[in-house]
Amino acid sequence: MEAILRSTEQQMEKAVEHLRTEMRGIRTGRASPGLVEGLRIEVASYGSTMTLKELANIAVAEGNVIVIKPFDPTTLKDIEKGIEKSELGINPQNDGKMIRLPVPPLSTERRKQLVARVKELSEQQKVAIRNHRRDAKKALDAGQKAKTLTEDDVKRGDERVQKLTDACIAKVDRLVEEKTKDIMEV
Repeated sequence: MEAILRSTEQQMEKAVEHLRTEMRGIRTGRASPGLVEGLRIEVASYGSTMTLKELANIAVAEGNVIVIKPFDPTTLKDIEKGIEKSELGINPQNDGKMIRLPVPPLSTERRKQLVARVKELSEQQKVAIRNHRRDAKKALDAGQKAKTLTEDDVKRGDERVQKLTDACIAKVDRLVEEKTKDIMEV
C-alpha cells in the first residue's frame, strides 16, 4: 500500500511541477528570463531542436527588455525565427550580436486571454491529478482482490489518496491565483 501511495504522490507532484513550469512561460507585464528560456528553437546548422537557454545567455536589461546573447553567433537567425514563431507576441530586435526583446505592457484583452490560458492549463493538470487518484484506487482495489490488502487497508489508503488529491489540487489553485494576480497587475 505504501508503494502505491508513494508512487501516486510522486505522479501528482509531477503534475503540479509541470503546471509551474508551463506558467513560467506565460507572460506577465514584466520582463523575465523565464518567459523565453523554455522556447524550442529549431537550429538548422545543428540539425536539431533545442531550448533557448541551451543556446544563449538570457538576461533582463533596462527593466522591460530581455537580452539574448547566443553562445554561438551562427544561431542568431535561428533564435530570431524561433521567437517570431512563438506565441509571445514580442518582436525581436537583432543587432547582429544579440537579440533584444522589448516587453510591451499587456492590454486588458490580452491579460484576460492569458488568465484564460492559465485556467486551461490548470484544469488539464487537475484532470491529470484526478486520473492518478483513480489509478491509485484501482491499484488498492486490485490489492484487496488479490488478498494482499484488507478492506480496512483499502479504506485507509483511499482516504490518504483523497487527502493527497485535495492537497495537490489546492497547490494548483494557489499557483493559478498567484499567476492571475501577476497577470492582472498593471
